[in-house]
Amino acid sequence: MFQGNSNRRAWFSLSAAVAMAMHAGIGQADQRVEGEAGETLPVDTISVTATRVERATKEVPSAISVIDSQQIEEAKMMNIKDAVQGTPGVLIDSKNGGYDVRLVIRGAGQKANYGVREIMVLRDGVPMTDPDSFSRFDYFDTQDVERIEITKGPGSLYGAGSAGGTIQIISKSVFDSDSDRIKFGFGNEGALNLNLRASAEINDANVVALTASRRELANEWRHWNDFDSTQIGLKHGLTLDDGTTLESELSYSEANLQLPGSMNETQYKEYLDSGKQPENGDAWKHSGRYSKVLFFNSRLEKELGNLLFKPRIYYNHWTHYHPVTGVINDNDEGTDVFGTDLEFNYRHNLLGESMLVAGVTARIEDTDAAKKYEYRDVATIPFGPQTGRILETLSDAKGDLMEVQSATNSLYGIYLQESVTPAAGWLVDLGLRYDRSNFDIDTNEITRYDYSTGKYQPGAGRSKLDKTFKLFSARIGASYALTPSLNLFGTIARSDQVPSESEIEDNNSLEASTATSFEFGLKGRSGAWSFDTSLYYTKVDDEIVPVLVDGETNFQNAGRSDKKGFEISGDFALFKGLRVGGSYAYSDFRYKDFTEVISGVSYDRSGNTMAYVPRHQYSLFADYRHPGGFKARVQTLSWGSYYMDVANSEKYGGYDFVTNLSLAYETGPHKLSFNVDNLFDKRYAVEVKKDSRGTKYYSAASPMTAMLNYSYNF
Repeated sequence: MFQGNSNRRAWFSLSAAVAMAMHAGIGQADQRVEGEAGETLPVDTISVTATRVERATKEVPSAISVIDSQQIEEAKMMNIKDAVQGTPGVLIDSKNGGYDVRLVIRGAGQKANYGVREIMVLRDGVPMTDPDSFSRFDYFDTQDVERIEITKGPGSLYGAGSAGGTIQIISKSVFDSDSDRIKFGFGNEGALNLNLRASAEINDANVVALTASRRELANEWRHWNDFDSTQIGLKHGLTLDDGTTLESELSYSEANLQLPGSMNETQYKEYLDSGKQPENGDAWKHSGRYSKVLFFNSRLEKELGNLLFKPRIYYNHWTHYHPVTGVINDNDEGTDVFGTDLEFNYRHNLLGESMLVAGVTARIEDTDAAKKYEYRDVATIPFGPQTGRILETLSDAKGDLMEVQSATNSLYGIYLQESVTPAAGWLVDLGLRYDRSNFDIDTNEITRYDYSTGKYQPGAGRSKLDKTFKLFSARIGASYALTPSLNLFGTIARSDQVPSESEIEDNNSLEASTATSFEFGLKGRSGAWSFDTSLYYTKVDDEIVPVLVDGETNFQNAGRSDKKGFEISGDFALFKGLRVGGSYAYSDFRYKDFTEVISGVSYDRSGNTMAYVPRHQYSLFADYRHPGGFKARVQTLSWGSYYMDVANSEKYGGYDFVTNLSLAYETGPHKLSFNVDNLFDKRYAVEVKKDSRGTKYYSAASPMTAMLNYSYNF
């Protein structure tokens, strides 16, 4: 199954000791009990993402995972992947190691070539996801994270465009002075990680906090793979005598990311032998994204008797220079995103203690005169029938103007959820959300890149697109406490999934897809152990499917797809200080009714399995903590085989037991940590695709990387 050097014998002896339980994603708890000899043991952790109300995760009638501050602080956190990997049902990896990720939750998001789609990403309740469901992580400071919450499946109360689920990143509170620190991190492959956080009380009511971070990666093992990011943020907190709080943040980020491109089969074999990627198989050898982002958000919490008012406003202005396949995107005028979310929580008695959550939300993304350019410096075929075909780029400098586009993407929504406790041990949620999404795009296409000829050709000229989608989400969930330690839950949910702006431009006849999910599971929490199990079935109508034709990704609606899966995760205190665990996910995702159209020819793909999603995914870990301040954690990750294409013509073998190690020692305000990813230096691909011609595209995994961090809390 695994391709490359493995060291299996050494690892199996280690994994035998830790394969007694299942875990991934359940963070160490906020609620704790006293064990033997006064040892503090985790019971459960709190989530706010699934229902917009603070609840212990065992009471949430959804599959949810929480990565807490303890686990985050001990990861190197160069990328969100460092914290999220190993969560069952969540496939995440990075081609650069910087802010870029490939993120798939229960099959949703696998169509994205770049960024994250079909998954709502939030930061402190503020969407990082654009109105068209596209998410980026360039202005997300990985060093300013308190916890990460992942809710799997459709029906999110937080927003449309989240058929796969919701990820919420909770940053460190401005009121938390214990997080003040200075941190230095250095590693191989040119890794640098610097962070400063300092807070101060202005007076009894006002607090401020300054954060600054710098991350760098040279990734010398691969050509064209540099990354650097500089981020600075200022937070302000206001507390009034009546308990009202106002938290605001202003941040600025610059992120520069080179995207290394994929390899052909010959280059991939050379990588397996050498561990190096000096070249890629793409003609477009200088892809990347270089962005500048200004972000502001402010949120209020005010109690008025049984009513809690929680309004939020936010603003985001970003520019980027983004060379990709065939074109260079240059949004020098910038995009402005304006948004608000006006939320109310009302405590009352309907069926027992009840909570009504309701609100309205609005987001507008406005882009004026975004431009596309040809590549200026290219090598072409000099003679013969394909004279002028572009063989490769020689730089990422822009040439002639290809296109000018102005676009406004708006989303308006209303949501409502009633939570009741009709009998002892019962908790029932009934939630609804309705959104209206509109795309208004004005394009002047001067030239275009033609994939079949490999040349720039005359464009289509002026065109306008005005398309509206009406999106409906609903969820009914119930949780029942069988015992103080065990909770049974069940959920029925559905969500409409809006296509992204680029997908609509590729195929303006695309319809919104609809995901309907049925799920039940069992959750257990105790001082010595915890576990989560979930069995689900999701039916997706009009699934938006990527089809790779001659190297170009096109998008089509499938008639229907069925997704069946089982997930289990858990941990167990083997003895004082040592917890072992792991996770497992089984995924059977098939097209029930799908006709793939390639160059005007129809192919019946009904019954085929979705590409890129492995049938089996599992993880094991062991975590040791000594009272003297020493900590150690080892985690291993495995993906089973998966199909490379919709036609199911060939499988990639996946990978086994990719192992990460972290060691730390903490005494007083000092902390020293050492992280090693891919401990045994395995060589494999994080993604393999195959197009309609049979051409394969391999994206290599990073070799062993190590980083040493020192932090001082003050």
